[in-house]
Amino acid sequence: MRKPFLNYLTWFLGGILLLLSGPLFLATSGSLQGAESWHTATRESAGIAPRPEQTEEAIVQVYGARAWSWRGYFAVHTWIATKETGADSYYVHEVTGWRHYVVSSRPGEPDRHWYGAEPELYADIRGQRAAELIPAIQEAVEAYPYPTEYEAWPGPNSNTFVAWVIRQVPGFEVALPSHAIGKDYLGDQVLAEVPGGTGYQLSLGGYFGILAGIREGLELNILGLTLGVNPLGLGIKLPGLGELALRNTNPMPGGAPQDNPR
Repeated sequence: MRKPFLNYLTWFLGGILLLLSGPLFLATSGSLQGAESWHTATRESAGIAPRPEQTEEAIVQVYGARAWSWRGYFAVHTWIATKETGADSYYVHEVTGWRHYVVSSRPGEPDRHWYGAEPELYADIRGQRAAELIPAIQEAVEAYPYPTEYEAWPGPNSNTFVAWVIRQVPGFEVALPSHAIGKDYLGDQVLAEVPGGTGYQLSLGGYFGILAGIREGLELNILGLTLGVNPLGLGIKLPGLGELALRNTNPMPGGAPQDNPR
């Protein structure tokens, strides 16, 4: 009896170590250096988005940045930015946990640092297609089912919000990064389509689940931490580190998967 128990214990501890290896690496490597206080952390634009006063066409973009403080070792915070045709400003749609009404949808810089963390552009849709998506995005933002609820783990949180909006808007097919913890929270649902458009996922309250999609590849969610592979993106997915891929499978200017700039 003792030997099987030790074998199971070894496998269990090995699995825990594997799940925590990415966050532990980030925590000990010093690769994520944020501001000492959120009061002093930069919120400046990163200069990624086109200037609205210089761009006539409609634009829809999805961004993410490392979460504040130690949470950044595990996850990113994501948001959606939209600019209507001819508009001289963007609207930023996101969820933050320090308000009673957690949904924020207001004019702002689309590519601001997230309290010191540099933003990353995940998807960029422009022109007529973006113009058609924006009204449906605005309706979905207003219909978000958890406007006064926020739980950093397993959800609903900022990534739950972005994933939910994407699912509600036909044609808005964007795969969120695997370390967007909360994107797999489905509320009372167990089965849903993936945000990337083609594929399905099964999730047990955001704690455990499996996902398979064309844009996302294959993901295994264990307590919010994800392992997986993405054949289309030529990448692997590791807890905390996210997707290490050669190609971005999301919509970008030009319409085809591009070399991943990460």
